[in-house]
Amino acid sequence: MNNSIWRDYNWVLALALVGLSLFSISMVYSATLNDPMTLGYFNRHLVNLLIGFAVMVAVTFLDYHAFQSWTFPLYVLSIILLATVLIYGNIRGGAQSWLDFGIRTVQPSEPIKLVIILVLAGFWASQERSLGTWRPFIGSALLLSIPLLLVFIQPDFGTALVFASVWLIITWIAGITIPQIITLVGVGSPLFYFGWTYILAPYQRTRLLIFLDPIKYDPELKSGAWNIIQSLTAIGSGGLSGQGWTNGVMSQGNYLPVQYSDFIFAITGEELGFIGTAGMLLCLGLLIWQALDIAANSRDLFGRLIAGGIAAMFLCHVLVNAGMNMSIMPITGIPLPFISYGGSFTVTSFAAVGLLQSISLWRRRIHF
Repeated sequence: MNNSIWRDYNWVLALALVGLSLFSISMVYSATLNDPMTLGYFNRHLVNLLIGFAVMVAVTFLDYHAFQSWTFPLYVLSIILLATVLIYGNIRGGAQSWLDFGIRTVQPSEPIKLVIILVLAGFWASQERSLGTWRPFIGSALLLSIPLLLVFIQPDFGTALVFASVWLIITWIAGITIPQIITLVGVGSPLFYFGWTYILAPYQRTRLLIFLDPIKYDPELKSGAWNIIQSLTAIGSGGLSGQGWTNGVMSQGNYLPVQYSDFIFAITGEELGFIGTAGMLLCLGLLIWQALDIAANSRDLFGRLIAGGIAAMFLCHVLVNAGMNMSIMPITGIPLPFISYGGSFTVTSFAAVGLLQSISLWRRRIHF
């Protein structure tokens, strides 16, 4: 292998990933330590990290342009998988999002997030001569609409939000115009009103509004307010330096729901305090910053849009997960990147980092 390869390897991104993996191993271990219902989760998490690492290495040394010719087959496969989930999927946490393959269950919407990024990036790259016109703008919106509708029906609002965020950022990078922004707001507002009023059930609207005032919207503590109160209690009790790893009262007493995934931010706040949580967020911030830097320095539109879309995906996950733990965002149940337990999104996240490194390495057309 040519030594010049490592000149463009993003070491800051790699170090941020090492830091996040250490946080993840520590916090998943602590979150599952005294819960008999999660026996074996930690070992499975280590396996997921190893699989993710192997996938990342494989993707890193592939030319990311190879994915451009596979965007349409991947898109069709994604639609088939999402439709299959609605028919045969298992229900967890109120959403029909999982497929059971016997050996393990898979949440198809997680890797499809990365597929959507590749599909949108490939489509916009193919329309490079038409940037700023209505054709790619409408075409990309239509491409998004089918998978967005399918995950919304599950209902998986968190993934739907990620899909929409990815589309917005990729469209922004590709060059959205003022008339297109006005049209987007004009069309999106009534659609949002219709969906909120006539599609969402009352309990779903309540769940999305609880973060504004938990006691007001859920006085009986049955629709999520209890989760928010417990999360805020855990974070507040951590103080500056925390109660100590594996010593959290809330975490070791299993007072938080899905504390190994959805509420792992609260566990970190309780046991590692403000200092530990800030360190974790710093690693996540470095990850997103490097994704944006790779996008800015990419040598072509396809690479720039992939990196921008990945940055949007990670940023959305961080803002929503940390936000719901602190009661400043609705409870939507999406994991914290590289920290939360979960196979599908863990492997997807590592694959996304592999794509970022591939874009960085191929910036000067390096051949292996």
